[in-house]
Parts: sequence; C-alpha cells; structure tokens
Amino acid sequence: MPPVVPPFLIGLIVAPLAKRVLKPLMRGVVTTSVGLVMEVKKAAQEAGENIHDLAVEVAAEMVAAQIASGDDQRPTADAASNGEKDEARTPKIRATVGAAKA
Repeated sequence: MPPVVPPFLIGLIVAPLAKRVLKPLMRGVVTTSVGLVMEVKKAAQEAGENIHDLAVEVAAEMVAAQIASGDDQRPTADAASNGEKDEARTPKIRATVGAAKA
C-alpha cells in the first residue's frame, strides 16, 4: 500500500508554486486588458470628433447653399408688425474644433 499524503500537505506545496506561476500571468492579462481598454476609448473619442467635424461641415454647407440660393427666410414686414416670431431658424455653427484638444 502506497503512503497516503493528506490533501492539505499537497496544498501547502502547490500553493507557492501556483502563486509564482499565476501572479505574472495575471499581471500580464490585467496589463493587456487595461491597454486594450485605453486604445478602445481613444478610438471612440477620435470617431466622435470625426462625426462632430463632419456634422459641422454639413451644417456650414447647408447654410452656404441657403445663402447662395437666396432662400434667406427673413420675416416680412407684415409678420414683424403682427409680433410673430421667425419659426424657421438656421443652424448655429460653434467653433469648438480646437477647444477640445487643448
């Protein structure tokens, strides 16, 4: 009959070995995960900036097209005398392209 080794003795021997092997492995997994998350956040921020820039360009082109076509949509003298407000409003363009990068 082979000698019986209690399980807690096996645990006492295996635990330090597992710690030496698993600690660097887990550190690598966590480091890689954090790096990956940072890259994804950076890519998402750049994509958001690109979409914002595109929206600003489209709005500017629409305003330029309205000005070029003479479709000014200003209230007439009758509407102004009646106290009516201008319902059609042109989009406002904000100059915030360089402010976010500062």
